[in-house]
Amino acid sequence: MYEWIIQNKDLIKLFYASLIAIICIVITVRADKLFRLSLHQGIRYFRNAFIFYALAFIVRYLVEAIAGHGRITLYYPYINFCFEFLLIMAGFFLLYSLLWKKAEHSSEGYVSSLFNSRIFIFYSMSVIFAIVDVLWQTHLFLFLSQILIFMFAAFISYENYKKNDAKHKFPKFYFFAMLLSLFVWILNTTAELWFNWSQAILIGVYILNIIIFLLFLWGVIKVTKR
Repeated sequence: MYEWIIQNKDLIKLFYASLIAIICIVITVRADKLFRLSLHQGIRYFRNAFIFYALAFIVRYLVEAIAGHGRITLYYPYINFCFEFLLIMAGFFLLYSLLWKKAEHSSEGYVSSLFNSRIFIFYSMSVIFAIVDVLWQTHLFLFLSQILIFMFAAFISYENYKKNDAKHKFPKFYFFAMLLSLFVWILNTTAELWFNWSQAILIGVYILNIIIFLLFLWGVIKVTKR
């Protein structure tokens, strides 16, 4: 089974990226519906995170699979930059969906959740991290930023879970998803720095990533179910 997976890894990557992109699109649509009903700003930023996740997986895996390895090599630095930028921004949006009440004032009333003064800080940081990683030919800043983001997100979501457990079910799923995400990014870092992208570890990362996105999807469906 393992040998078959290795021999068909391009097909596996295509299926993996397609599945996660579809899940992210469904989450985005459901979260947008919930935001329009509740006008809750945290849900608005949560929705944005999955827009960026969907774009990241489309750019990194689907474009590579469609174009083929021969033609993709020339454009790989640009694809890698876009992939890292989108992933880092998605992580920032997830974290900001938990922090927005502390960062924004009701009097500010941002028209756009994608383009405002607070979010431009995240755009700037994401661009810098992605450029440095491309120039250094590493994923160090991507990994470090995501580990830190999900450490903070796990802590905050745990505090929210303790406060709101009696009222809402979603914080429990959110906290568990943050912990799994943190573990996956640590696993990703380990795979590159110490195991030279071991295929066995990467398969584990793919499986855990699918579980994380399915967990978010399940939580969103539970909340938006009518």
